[in-house]
Amino acid sequence: MIAFLRSATRIGIDAILPPRCGGCGAITDSPHAVCAECWAGLRFITAPHCACCGYPFELDVSANIVADQNVDQTLCGNCHQKRPGFDQARAALIYDDHSRDYLLRFKHADRTDLTPLLTRWLFQAGFGIWGQADLIIPVPLHRRRLLTRRYNQSGLLAAKLSAQTGVPWDGRLLRRARYTRSLGGLGPSSRKREVGGAFAIDPKRADKLGLSGARVVLIDDVLTTGATANACAGILKRSGAMHVSVITVARVVR
Repeated sequence: MIAFLRSATRIGIDAILPPRCGGCGAITDSPHAVCAECWAGLRFITAPHCACCGYPFELDVSANIVADQNVDQTLCGNCHQKRPGFDQARAALIYDDHSRDYLLRFKHADRTDLTPLLTRWLFQAGFGIWGQADLIIPVPLHRRRLLTRRYNQSGLLAAKLSAQTGVPWDGRLLRRARYTRSLGGLGPSSRKREVGGAFAIDPKRADKLGLSGARVVLIDDVLTTGATANACAGILKRSGAMHVSVITVARVVR
């Protein structure tokens, strides 16, 4: 009887407010999905990619691909030369005109209804990571920016991922201790300087959450140069985290 009532309620809601494509807004068969046309415009990242940073090899034929004998995994030239502060990074999509539209609406146009869709993509990107994770942490916003935007998009994704994976999340362990300007348009060196020393850990929450020896998954919307991810991973590791994975909705590919 309960199942029948739920089904009837769902049918009634869909009749009044039918599910719509997260891209163009066209009516779809299921909620939190995209239509076939919008799906065709999305470029999902699949193997082969760098075992460390997740950079897709097939999209850069000039990339210096190296088989690292120490870890018996294929690395991109950058990771072979210098490992990033995090242990691994994965992204669902190539950051281009199509994926950028989703993220801009999600971040700046109050389209928090896109959270389930983006979370689904994040979950797929992190396949093989969730079963070993101890804690999910979103990249934090400074309180000034949070007051302006009213919500942390990474926090929404982290909370939804926690509910889906069963891995606990916390939005207060890692904080942005210093206000930083927008990183858009800045080069790698400027980005690194801008976020240097910008993050801090709450030691009491670290003890409460068992950060020491933990495998942490850091959530953000876009991986560009890795400056923010490196800064966050660095402070998490200095505070006791054993392993830091970074999972983003999209990543820049040059």
